[in-house]
Amino acid sequence: MAELNTGDGGGGKKGHIRSKKQNAGVDLTAMVDLAFLLITFFMLTTSLSKPQSMNLAMPDKTEDPKPEDKLDVSEDRTLTLLLGEKNQLVWYYGLPNAPIEGPTKVGYGKNGIRKELLAKKQTVKSKYAGQDPKKQDLIVLIKASKKSTYRNLVDVLDEMAIADVKIYAIVDITPEENAMLKKEDILSE
Repeated sequence: MAELNTGDGGGGKKGHIRSKKQNAGVDLTAMVDLAFLLITFFMLTTSLSKPQSMNLAMPDKTEDPKPEDKLDVSEDRTLTLLLGEKNQLVWYYGLPNAPIEGPTKVGYGKNGIRKELLAKKQTVKSKYAGQDPKKQDLIVLIKASKKSTYRNLVDVLDEMAIADVKIYAIVDITPEENAMLKKEDILSE
């Protein structure tokens, strides 16, 4: 416990009681123990921020997929995103050799690729209305070049989650698509 030393107040002449002047001291040993106990308690009970991650479904390593697992991919349901160097993002709708729409250079974010994803998603949904619900989803192929950054890939994956795109895949980029990224005459929106 804490202890306060004040002196004993001795007697003096002529009936005056005089106390000895001593410095008052407080024993803080118990307070230091309490402080260490509290620090230890809060260190052990505090939960640090946990890293946030996105679930990615990876393909099985089986050689021969089952016929019912194969997905019907038609060109009017497929949007391809090409990630290039210096934060470049190019999209086209359809096949690379004869795209239905594009290639078009856009930016990341709400007024860039997200706007295109939502528009194409609505186009596919209206085109295939009344059919199998699995055929009403937009299919997005994400193709990153060797000079693109990891941050750009994460940004595109975030846009997939925000736009609620259910079917997307990260695929190797072809030489033709690499050449498409290097063209200067791609329209910008």
